[in-house]
Amino acid sequence: MSPKEPLLATLKVCILNMQAEGGPVTDENPHLSSCCQLLEIILRKGLQQTGLGLIKRDVWHWLEQLPQQDTCGRQSQFSVLVETAAACKKLLTAQGRGRFLLRLALNRKILGNVVQHLIHTPKLLEWYDPVISVLGNEEFLEPFLSLLLVISEMEFSLNTENSSFLDESWLLPVCEVYETVPCRELGMVLRYLGSRVFVLELLEGSQAKVDKFVLPGDIIDEINGVSLRNASNGQAGIVLQRLKGKPLSFRLIRWRCGDGTVYRPMVKLLKALQQENPKFQLQCDPKPTPWTDTYCLQDGRILYILKYLGKVEVGMYGGKEVLEQGIPKVLEQRLPPKEVLLDVKETQLICTEHSSKKLMFRYHYPEISCVGRLLRNYQAVFAFCVADCPETPETSCFTCIVLQASSTCESDQIISRIASGFKHTESFV
Repeated sequence: MSPKEPLLATLKVCILNMQAEGGPVTDENPHLSSCCQLLEIILRKGLQQTGLGLIKRDVWHWLEQLPQQDTCGRQSQFSVLVETAAACKKLLTAQGRGRFLLRLALNRKILGNVVQHLIHTPKLLEWYDPVISVLGNEEFLEPFLSLLLVISEMEFSLNTENSSFLDESWLLPVCEVYETVPCRELGMVLRYLGSRVFVLELLEGSQAKVDKFVLPGDIIDEINGVSLRNASNGQAGIVLQRLKGKPLSFRLIRWRCGDGTVYRPMVKLLKALQQENPKFQLQCDPKPTPWTDTYCLQDGRILYILKYLGKVEVGMYGGKEVLEQGIPKVLEQRLPPKEVLLDVKETQLICTEHSSKKLMFRYHYPEISCVGRLLRNYQAVFAFCVADCPETPETSCFTCIVLQASSTCESDQIISRIASGFKHTESFV
């Protein structure tokens, strides 16, 4: 029996999931980052290092050499992509440039051709271990090429301007453009940290404050096409001075992901900003959200700091209507609230006591029948119902669990994340 490579089976599932979403694959596709990460792992597996070890070989190092080995001129399109990746000022590492090049190749539908060209380039193919690698092992190579053929037939529409965090992660931030008319003073207080330019504060009455687009904690990635990645102190001011009197276009990297959570690769930098500047607050427009009172970092995950208010049985029906009775019943009990940490994971909710880390509850999404809050009063309070036996809902007894967030905005974020966790879960606000 021929050996199997589990990475290829996982990649196949990932491709099928992307196709199931329908339409062109964009950065919003929930399976894109996993697919890209798998491609990188496969292309990196079995890549042998040089004896001297001065430079650690990565995918980028053979990708950038591939056009130089092309004596027939068949890779002219790929040569342009290599030059584009090499010239990108937003990338500082070989890992980042390799990832950027893979995204460019997906957009152009040529990734399969690139790997085919490598196979016919013995000088570069020798970099791979013939036993453990995918590219150097003929038994693994054929099914991998078949999967690349499927990928090459798919439409990709990836934003290649959003590349400043590829050095650190395949998980991309929300990237938006802020345009403003010429003005005397924008009113943004900046802080240079980790080779990036953060917005620390907006001055009252300034243009940026009036526009209500830029938020403290956001990163200025570009000004009128000039990259500020790896910028030195004062460089943003120099660029703005040169553009004085002209319309301005800022490419911003948001601290918030689309689901309302903090973009994970920025967590340490935002923590450092808060330690340096105790008055610094992340803002969830229109009200500021204190960083230390709202979120907690644990094992690399961002957890919500909430108040657990209690729970109550609501009977044999678990629709959203029962929350209107369940929430007031819990509040009427006037139990002392417990400070808890809520981890909204991909498949389940996990709640622990903040101080003792004792498990309060753990529910998978199929166990949750509804989630929401009341429009009137208690707007930061939300609740969800769970069945004691979700496999037989006709005989289940439902329990309403009530929690309190720090704000209505945060409450809505959590409701949205829970509701999207499982398609049949009802939600309302």
